[in-house]
Amino acid sequence: MTLKVQVTNLNKNFGTNHVLKNVNLDVQANEVVVIIGPSGSGKSTFLRTLNRLEEPTSGSIIIDGVDIATSNSNINQVRENVGMVFQHFNLFNNLSVAQNIMLAPQELKKLNAQEASEEAHRLLKTVGLEEKFDAPVQSLSGGQQQRVAIARALAMHPDLMLFDEPTSALDPEMVGDVLQVMKKLAQQGMTMVVVTHEMGFAKEVADRVLFFDDGQILEEGTPTQIFNHPQNPRLQEFLNKILNV
Repeated sequence: MTLKVQVTNLNKNFGTNHVLKNVNLDVQANEVVVIIGPSGSGKSTFLRTLNRLEEPTSGSIIIDGVDIATSNSNINQVRENVGMVFQHFNLFNNLSVAQNIMLAPQELKKLNAQEASEEAHRLLKTVGLEEKFDAPVQSLSGGQQQRVAIARALAMHPDLMLFDEPTSALDPEMVGDVLQVMKKLAQQGMTMVVVTHEMGFAKEVADRVLFFDDGQILEEGTPTQIFNHPQNPRLQEFLNKILNV
């Protein structure tokens, strides 16, 4: 397996607040890495540094051989290969579903309207929303909007997908549809780094689970190791609270 992401001694400060503390992580191609941990532990900040939505304070982030933590790296070029799905969809509400998906490929990959339209149809089929091609975004449920957001990220043909708590803003009955799409991507070999509170998804889909707390990776392992044989007392405490509610 080829190395897709290599994070070394990553630190992030917001003023005097030291949010990420010497984080080290390698992600292999086609691997699904799921990050769990309490709120405020630095999980989302870490994910956002992986496509430089947050500037690292120090350390290196090498994606596909390019260190994006250096100021002279072409971050826009790297972002074309890194899709990101956010907690709150971030769709353009004044555009239709298809227009949301077609926008970036036409602007950045220079697809013509016909090519972009065909690609949008294909991706909407992938996420189970083919019939919503011309629908206004506002007419969709939250779960449907999140699936459109996934399709939009896939339109750039990324070789790495980042998911930042993609189901946490959804009503419970909509969560399954979004997780189903993510499972399908994992089965197709997409390299994924996922921050989530969905422990069932982590158990079923992750190749590796990381437990984040206080800006550090306190434990990592297979889902079986993390959920059935946790070693770190903080992880044991966290799982007791999460799984016994």
